[in-house]
Amino acid sequence: MNLDSARQAFLEEVTELLQSMEDALLALEENPQDPESLDEVFRAMHTIKGTGGVFGYTPVVDFTHIVETLMDQVRSGRMSLTKPLIETLFECRDHTARLLDFIAADATGEAPLDEDLRRAGDALLARLGQPQEPTSETVPPRVEEDPKYLPVASDLWMLSLEFGRNAFRDGMDPLSFLRYLGSLGELVHVATLFPVAATDGDGFDPESCYLSFGIAFRSDADKPTIAGVFEFADEDCEIRILEPDSARARYLELLEALPDDRIGCIGDLLVSIGALTPRELARALKIQEETAQAPASPDEKPTKRRIGEILVEQGSIKPGVIEQAAKTQDAARSRRLEETRQIRVDAQRLGHLIDLVGELVTSSAAIRVMVQRAGIEDMTEVVDGVDYLVSEIRDNALQLRMVPIGDSLSRFRRVVRDVCQELGKEIELVITGGETELDKTVVEKMTDPLTHLIRNAIDHGIEIPDVRQRQGKPASGTVHINAYHDSGHIVIEIADDGAGLDPARIRAKAEARGLVKPEDLLSREETLRLIFAPGLSTKEEATNLSGRGVGMDVVRRNIEALRGSVELESELGQGTKVTIVLPLTLAIIEGFLVGAGRDQYVIPLSQVAECVEMNANDTIKRHGEHYINLRGEVLPFIRLTDLFRNADARAAVQRESLVVVRFGHHKMGLVVDTLLGELQTVIKPLGKLFERLRGVAGATILGTGDIALILDVAELAAIGQVGRHATSPRSPKI
Repeated sequence: MNLDSARQAFLEEVTELLQSMEDALLALEENPQDPESLDEVFRAMHTIKGTGGVFGYTPVVDFTHIVETLMDQVRSGRMSLTKPLIETLFECRDHTARLLDFIAADATGEAPLDEDLRRAGDALLARLGQPQEPTSETVPPRVEEDPKYLPVASDLWMLSLEFGRNAFRDGMDPLSFLRYLGSLGELVHVATLFPVAATDGDGFDPESCYLSFGIAFRSDADKPTIAGVFEFADEDCEIRILEPDSARARYLELLEALPDDRIGCIGDLLVSIGALTPRELARALKIQEETAQAPASPDEKPTKRRIGEILVEQGSIKPGVIEQAAKTQDAARSRRLEETRQIRVDAQRLGHLIDLVGELVTSSAAIRVMVQRAGIEDMTEVVDGVDYLVSEIRDNALQLRMVPIGDSLSRFRRVVRDVCQELGKEIELVITGGETELDKTVVEKMTDPLTHLIRNAIDHGIEIPDVRQRQGKPASGTVHINAYHDSGHIVIEIADDGAGLDPARIRAKAEARGLVKPEDLLSREETLRLIFAPGLSTKEEATNLSGRGVGMDVVRRNIEALRGSVELESELGQGTKVTIVLPLTLAIIEGFLVGAGRDQYVIPLSQVAECVEMNANDTIKRHGEHYINLRGEVLPFIRLTDLFRNADARAAVQRESLVVVRFGHHKMGLVVDTLLGELQTVIKPLGKLFERLRGVAGATILGTGDIALILDVAELAAIGQVGRHATSPRSPKI
């Protein structure tokens, strides 16, 4: 991997880390004592700092190091996690994202840091550097530890040294070990201990050693180095070394940074980071073997105690380090398992594969046409088999681009939190159906429309707590996002239990802006859809969030550009629900091929309700618009030959057909000359010359080599005046 590729991979990883940090901070607002969320925030800053240092991103390293250090103090229980501190951590997360955006925009990687960014970072660090509240009862230390294992001071090593009776006979001088130990740091306190036998004249042996020492020691050395002082005495001595809190934090950091390929048995893992000496491990393994319970049958293995339990019992290590080592071991196993199931693929390569599959679909259709024209019946079965395989390849290739929509929806928790703080409202965001999968391209393009709809629900919909309580509602409002599959589409619903929309108010605003005339008759549904008209807002005063009349029309256009639809339901005083229907993928669709005049057109199959023979006696024309009475239901209809200026071909048509298409809750008819059947079709985008062509979503190449236009049912509904005030005409007209 070259440096540019590695840099891009780092920026992609950081995006995921910052999202994880944001989710963890949201969880900490609910439960400041959650150890997993504390670890997640620490881990995000630690990883960004470490990887950023590899690329020489000094501003990122300097900033994240301060945040990481503070989070380590919170994790160890030395600092309280208050609401103001959580708010500052949110801002630190956002500032880190801005730093990385600045780096991503700098192709050379050598541009000096923007002055505004530097000042913003300094201000945040100054806030982090202010004295924080000491740990209170509400934020206890993360690990409950036996008091006998706690050091007298957090920055001191605690040593228990008990010499064997033969130490003098073996030529050892206990004080020489203390002098050697003193060369590695500072002997803060040495307590000399004597057993009862040493004070009993009858049992005293002048040639035996009865000395034991309790030592408080300050040093930057690691545990193996300190244990090495007593290397020549460890056969006859009982030595216990308990690390300080600062060393424990270093061990936890080392455990988190350890590569997966170096993570093995928990004992070896602790030795590799210096938290345990080989002698301590050997002693614990010996105890494990000696205390193993015999198996009930020859086929079973002996039951052994956990090595971590023995190490803690022997005082060789603290429970917190064992706990983290076990987590590291489990996480490594999970990552190895995940790596065997998943692999990262460049999005461009995946897109190229989808394009090739699309061409394969077209070629398969061409082969079928050639076989049918040649009349080779023996080839029909082979062609059917090829079609089946192509269909399977197509479906599986499209699945590669599918991602759970929940990852995208969960980001709106931060949106809700920030807006609630700004508006002084209490709102709970409920997300269901997060496992529903959708094309990654569609997910990315839906972020802005969904953000706008959620902001509208919070700003326009949910009332302030006092108002809600006066209306008999809970003080806290609810915004519910639900996603699910339905008939080859994905449906996303955004519902709130707020004030709802007032149709009379919407109508008055629309008349004031000239969108409708006072004499126009509109149904309740048509009136509500006026909210999607450009420039219309029911908000009396504009805010930072909404009320300027821009946005909802853009939301509608963005959704329709994805071949989707948006519907609105609302009850005054009860709430509003917006329903979005989207295709699962933008690359390949199931289509229904029709002919009109000299041309052929493809209608998305999922929007075709039925096909019937056209009966001119059931039609009527009013105010320039055509309608048909279909079994008692009056539907507007359009002749494709008229729409696409192909009317000269109508004279030769003996019989016309009506294709009834659905658009949201609406129906309309498309009058065509011939029905040519279903097909799989690849969508080709139109060039700039045709980008404003109304009623057309794209084009495709048929198996015959002919080009067919893919119809945009949403645009056709606008042309046919279905829900006529919900959309606005665009020029030029065809």
